[in-house]
Amino acid sequence: MTRLNILLLLGVVASALYLVQVSYETRRQFIALERERNQAQRLEQDAEKLHVELRTQATHLRVEQVAREKLQMVVASPAVTLYHAADGSLLAPVPASAPTPAPSRKARP
Repeated sequence: MTRLNILLLLGVVASALYLVQVSYETRRQFIALERERNQAQRLEQDAEKLHVELRTQATHLRVEQVAREKLQMVVASPAVTLYHAADGSLLAPVPASAPTPAPSRKARP
């Protein structure tokens, strides 16, 4: 009977130690999970801020402003446009007051 009691006591102690270890591991994993959730939420907020900034930077007016200021680009006009023929020779510029002809549609064979 004493052997049975000692065996049962060892079983209860082992079970209690295992329970403590599992509880600790569960708590540790839960803390890690919460940490990852917080990081994911921060990353989502950062991504949303970047998307808003990208939409702001990509507006037509912003692109035009950057093109004018940083790249010193100007609006193309017939006065500053050079036209090339298919053989590579330069054609005369089109006067600014002349209307541009409508493109002709050729039938496909």
